[in-house]
Amino acid sequence: MSMLRGETLKLRGWAPKAGWLSWRNYDFQLTTYAVLLTIFGLVMAYSNSVGSTHESLSLSSPFVRSLLWGVIAAVVLGLTTVFDYRWLRSFAWPLYLVNIGLLILTLRIGRSTGEATAARWVTIGDFQFQFSELAKIIMVIVFASYLAHREQSARSLWTIIGAIVIMVPPWVLVMLQPDLGTSLVMVALVAGMLFMSGASLLWMGTLLAGVAGAIPIVWTSLKDYQQARLLTLFNPNADPKGAGYQVHQAEMAVNAGGWGGKGLTNGTVSVPVGPTDFVWGVLAEELGFIGSMVVLILFVLLLWRLLICAWRAPDRFAMLIGTGLATMLLFQVLVNVGMVIGLVPVTGIPLPFISYGGASLVSLAAGLGIVQSTNLRREKPEW
Repeated sequence: MSMLRGETLKLRGWAPKAGWLSWRNYDFQLTTYAVLLTIFGLVMAYSNSVGSTHESLSLSSPFVRSLLWGVIAAVVLGLTTVFDYRWLRSFAWPLYLVNIGLLILTLRIGRSTGEATAARWVTIGDFQFQFSELAKIIMVIVFASYLAHREQSARSLWTIIGAIVIMVPPWVLVMLQPDLGTSLVMVALVAGMLFMSGASLLWMGTLLAGVAGAIPIVWTSLKDYQQARLLTLFNPNADPKGAGYQVHQAEMAVNAGGWGGKGLTNGTVSVPVGPTDFVWGVLAEELGFIGSMVVLILFVLLLWRLLICAWRAPDRFAMLIGTGLATMLLFQVLVNVGMVIGLVPVTGIPLPFISYGGASLVSLAAGLGIVQSTNLRREKPEW
């Protein structure tokens, strides 16, 4: 009876087939680059702790809390690595519903630590967690499952429309928090993963033109401070003590760093939300151009390894997970660094691994662990 039940589950797609499992395929470079970026994040957290009202090594200091989150992230990385990623394809839609539930829960009990009426953080014990960060990884899994299932109709308009329909509910819930940054990441995920799946560029361009036409409607739905942030893109110095204050101060910090920086904890420019959204400004001032370039090179190497893993992936689902995570990281790095130097609007997107915040680090660890899980289950080891 049990054998019959097992066969039934396999026919329904609920049980992954047995395959090769070899630690020889573990991508140590991928993990190394992620660990080095995390160390830079810890260094920035230490600098922030020294400049805060907390003792640097007290349990409430950003540095110690970042260390604790780092330990949790390491455990999550290990667990997701040994977990068979193929089960995620079977449970993609239950995960999607869990994601919706968590985002609704955030609207009900979430609290703000920043501007206006934003409700983005849920308190768990002594920690605050942003479920919207976890939502990014879940959406990578959901989109990968959906697009892998529609491999034969990847260029169909209905495939593109279906992906957008899947995105809309979590996108709306994130916008209601409001969290403009995460909502933009979701749009980038859809576009990037559709492109990598072979979707029609003609249809994608046509829909993009339609989205551009809807910008006035979206503009009216934004909060006043979000509109002010977007307007600072065109003239950040028009209101240096108001809406453009963050960009103005961040640019001053970047310029003050010079080639070698002022040294860790020696930054003198006051950068608003320096530990999180504008951490790049603090890093550039204290570590200088050279330190900033080292971090950017590590990001490039990390993205390169992710794409290599996607290229060697054992199936289409695994390939799309790798490219989806790469898309997410690339978009966040470009937007975060871009907003610090005044090239893109301020949207509240954290710099992966570097910005202070446990939810982002743990979610990234889960994503990297899933990619490593695909590496371990290739049919043949890559030397």
